[in-house]
Amino acid sequence: MLKEINAFAKRQKVTLYIVGGYLRDIFLNRERENPDIDFCLKSGAIKFGRRLAREIKAGFVVLDQEHGACRLVKKIAGKACTLDFTDFRGKNLEEDLFHRDFSFNSICVELDRLVKGEKLENILIDFHHGRGDLRAKIVRAINQTAFDEDPLRILRAFSFSAILGFKIEKATLRLIKLKKNKLAQVSGERIRDEFFKILARRDAFPYLRQLDKLKILKLIIPEIEMMRHVKQGPYHHLDVWEHTLETLRQLETVMKNIKNNQPLKDYLDEVISGERRRGALIKLGALLHDIGKPRAKRREKGRTKFHGHERIGLEFTENICQRLRLSNDELDALGKMVLWHLRPGYLADNREITPRAIFRYFRDTAKEGVSVLLISIADQRATKGPLTSSASRIRHEKTVLNLIRRYFKKQKEKKFPRLITGDDLIKQFKLSPSPLIGKILSEVEELQAIGQIKTKKEALGLVKRFLK
Repeated sequence: MLKEINAFAKRQKVTLYIVGGYLRDIFLNRERENPDIDFCLKSGAIKFGRRLAREIKAGFVVLDQEHGACRLVKKIAGKACTLDFTDFRGKNLEEDLFHRDFSFNSICVELDRLVKGEKLENILIDFHHGRGDLRAKIVRAINQTAFDEDPLRILRAFSFSAILGFKIEKATLRLIKLKKNKLAQVSGERIRDEFFKILARRDAFPYLRQLDKLKILKLIIPEIEMMRHVKQGPYHHLDVWEHTLETLRQLETVMKNIKNNQPLKDYLDEVISGERRRGALIKLGALLHDIGKPRAKRREKGRTKFHGHERIGLEFTENICQRLRLSNDELDALGKMVLWHLRPGYLADNREITPRAIFRYFRDTAKEGVSVLLISIADQRATKGPLTSSASRIRHEKTVLNLIRRYFKKQKEKKFPRLITGDDLIKQFKLSPSPLIGKILSEVEELQAIGQIKTKKEALGLVKRFLK
């Protein structure tokens, strides 16, 4: 494909350069599922990209008319290859590379020399020692105005640090501290994408902890400030915010220990929206699960209470999702995690869990039944106050693990065909369309699921008694 692009560029008398991430990943031996290649040229990137898209039969979109940037998407062997073309950010290549974000993203090579098979090390253009920073495993901003030009780079420093396992260079870190408030100028969508790159890592906790210490995390989710220094009752040993961070840490430990459970791995790896997967979304759920506690806090008879904090938390969660431009599916999933995170604990408090209680739990949590259970385990492990006991923790985890097994077992089973429909109720009992029909069908479905009724006749008999 690169040879084809180069041949087209030659016919157009255009000199193309590959710059940044594609070369960086070659040196790091990193393979992307869907390749992403950045090109730059002196000028006319949009015009060139449009013509090339027709030539190679690729999708085409203008990214930035003012600064001359476009994107082509080409399907190759089942993979979506993204090709970005941009005009030089300056009068020549050297000025363009000076305005890149980090040193390892400023390494560059002329496409024609690359496709001719010349050795990469011999033709590499590296004005800012990006190759050396790759060897040293550091994230280094190229110039003092890097974060002024695009404040999102502040968050990108941490996402690169998390993805590559690199340290942020000290001078870059000082510059981040100085410029961090500029993040307020960045759109919710762009912040969301970088934030989720961090959440998607197996060990997101230390990077989120660092973002918190630098007072950057509160710029992404300002609501967390309410949780700081809010003391809890004797079941807890940490304040609300420290407990929240500990819950996230425990959640990642639980996720790392899932080695031989393929259904659970597939569950966490499921794409919910865009490229965002459920595993990362559950981590955000853990960060938000107690966000309603500060507003719900009350003292009753000398005891600290947080009645209704999950419903208050749901309101905050909806606002946060809107600000980060998360999809309706993500909002629904996070809402369920926050709203129902106490349910597994209530179930574990019972000596025996009835089939009806289990049915209702999975009915209410739907696809997020396991998400809520994972947060519940982490939540419990992060709770080590003087009134907690090892016996209650063991009982809680046993209950949760049994419910996780039940969820995946249920997924393999064939769903029961409905015994009766709304039309049956209208014909048989002369009912008018109303919420009552939904209530009746829900009751029938519940009793069918727990095995108390098995035939249409039994279902209609139940409805008759119910209506009386």
